[in-house]
Amino acid sequence: MTSAGGLVLTIPDPSVVVMVGPAGSGKSTLARRLFATDEILSSDAFRAAIAGDERDQRATGAAFRAIAREQDGRLAQRRLTVIDATNVQPMDRRPWVAAAQRHGVAAVAIVLDLPPAMVVSQDAARQRVVGVDVIRRHIARLRETLDSSALAREGFRPVIVLRTPADVAALTVVRGSALA
Repeated sequence: MTSAGGLVLTIPDPSVVVMVGPAGSGKSTLARRLFATDEILSSDAFRAAIAGDERDQRATGAAFRAIAREQDGRLAQRRLTVIDATNVQPMDRRPWVAAAQRHGVAAVAIVLDLPPAMVVSQDAARQRVVGVDVIRRHIARLRETLDSSALAREGFRPVIVLRTPADVAALTVVRGSALA
């Protein structure tokens, strides 16, 4: 939906908001702009808490198990929860949607499908560079998801796909009533 003020996404509150996009696409930056810090469950932050370094991929399994536990606790309290990770594969998104369904809340997808050259450039400017090869794999998996309309079939409603920096800059979130 667009308005005179830009792009408006209305989300149920509570809900699970899943950020989707390749590393370096700006998911964390956008999540911090749109949501309160205590609403965001970030895979990088959980890796840092567990291993002392957000880049330590050996802590990924433990980090995602901890995120799932935290998500369940938040949803049991009817609190909006944002999952900040790449989430470019169906198996990555499945637990977040399943938790939303268990708790009777909506699963919302905010997808960053920005130009690949821009994502690579943004990645190169970060402290935690993942590199071109990883980003290409993420983009390929994201394109498969978008080409197949998988997000809606997986249970995400609404889904918003941001394809330009202007889309990202214009996006605002309005919270509505929870789904019945």
